[in-house]
Amino acid sequence: MLEPRGAHRSTIVYRPVLPSDLEVLEQIHVALFPIRYEKEFFLNVVRGNGIVSWAAVDISHSDSHNGKLVGFVTTRLILAKESEITDLLRFSASKKDITLVYILTLGVVEHYRNHGIATSLVREVIKYASSITHCRAVYLHVISYNLPAIKFYEKMSFKLMRRLQRFYYINGQHYDSYLFVYYVNDGHSPCSPLNIVAAVATYFRDLFKMLVSKLWRNEERHIPRWPKCKETNSLLITQNKRIVVTENSASQCV
Repeated sequence: MLEPRGAHRSTIVYRPVLPSDLEVLEQIHVALFPIRYEKEFFLNVVRGNGIVSWAAVDISHSDSHNGKLVGFVTTRLILAKESEITDLLRFSASKKDITLVYILTLGVVEHYRNHGIATSLVREVIKYASSITHCRAVYLHVISYNLPAIKFYEKMSFKLMRRLQRFYYINGQHYDSYLFVYYVNDGHSPCSPLNIVAAVATYFRDLFKMLVSKLWRNEERHIPRWPKCKETNSLLITQNKRIVVTENSASQCV
């Protein structure tokens, strides 16, 4: 339940976008977005032709049993190998069926904003993507000046991966775009914190093995050179010197 500004209490439910939503869906897109979409796009949305969508409808303010459309999200399922974010994923090249969910449009009618509708719609997308075994991420683009949308996706734990110069061309002017990614099903960036920790651990493990190997070789090389009575002390001094030199050298390399 929610109470939109200037209205009495409403009941919002979520369902797929239906053919009966076509006209209102077009009207909301025109009102919310600077980009103009072709008629074919809306027909594909309501018919489910290659597009998976969810609608937020107010069932308390409409005579129709389908409710009044007040929000929506449209998505497309694509193969990872055909996407622009292949370099942001970790998956075997032999797995040709790795997929992604791309968010095409997300919008909420102004009087119904700030009531969690957009959050619920995006959660539906994430739940859908997570249910697909071979899906690894949900991603989208946000025009650079849309600060509310940028803050929204950051709050939803999407990762800002890169800025794309002159991505949009609207009314004779170029605009940059931000690329956001939400990883699912253990999908993550090659530069994720997990990989960084693993790389650092591997580095120090190899460094330790190298130091131990050098010390062992040093012992074998120097043992015969001293009388038996002085062997222990001399070896300790030599080992300490070698350790200092090796550590300093390693630090300089890093």
